Amino acid sequence: MTPALLAIACLLTITLGYSSLCAASPFGPCRKCRGWGFQMKTDRKGRLKRGKDCRRCQATGRRIRIGRHLYNVAARLHRDGTR
Repeated sequence: MTPALLAIACLLTITLGYSSLCAASPFGPCRKCRGWGFQMKTDRKGRLKRGKDCRRCQATGRRIRIGRHLYNVAARLHRDGTR
């Protein structure tokens, strides 16, 4: 195989894999709180304790994946345009 054809095959595999991931699991863990829903803090003795609720994910610990968000925008645009 030529290098260009191999690169296209790799990109196609990655794209199909990510789109299937977005279809199967549209929500991923929040990057800020790592899926906990709140920040971890330490007290004066160095022990971990629960901090404030995460503002980015509204304390759910989940966020919508970028690919799923783009799909939702495209579907909404198509639905609104064909009414």
